[in-house]
Amino acid sequence: MLLECKNIKLRAPEPEDLDVLYKWENDTALWSLGCTLAPYSRYDLKQYISSSKDLYESRQLRLMIEVVPVMEAVGTIDLYDFDPYHRRAAVGIMIDRDHQKKGLAGNALSLLCKYAFSFLKLHQLYAYIPVDNEPSRRLFFRCGFKKIGILSGWQQTDEGYKDVLLVNLISGLSDR
Repeated sequence: MLLECKNIKLRAPEPEDLDVLYKWENDTALWSLGCTLAPYSRYDLKQYISSSKDLYESRQLRLMIEVVPVMEAVGTIDLYDFDPYHRRAAVGIMIDRDHQKKGLAGNALSLLCKYAFSFLKLHQLYAYIPVDNEPSRRLFFRCGFKKIGILSGWQQTDEGYKDVLLVNLISGLSDR
């Protein structure tokens, strides 16, 4: 199966994921890593789960990262800012704190890259990584992403503005 490997699978969000999505989306410690400015209600998340998942319509795709055979959701991986003309998308990933440092993020990112390049026929994936987020830097570099630049003063944090590393992976140029 394209979206599954020995210990995880990527799948669409289900109504049963509401509680865990509510927990993750409303974790204010994660907000600075993305663009979240306000909490999400359960109603909003229910609407999101039941809405169309057509990548071409919504320009984004969220997949749950599920550990198999346990069938437990441990994180999410997203394609967003999808551009069908240039065939590229940004990637975001989040693994629950209780499940980090187990190789799940690397497996999920590898699966997503294979899906994006082989099935969706994308040309390029890219990610924005805070320069001081060493685990994310290692993850993306391990999966073949290359540094393409630094965005100075890009992200506002409690400590002031911070630089963000921009990385990308072009189809056919990875080491996989």
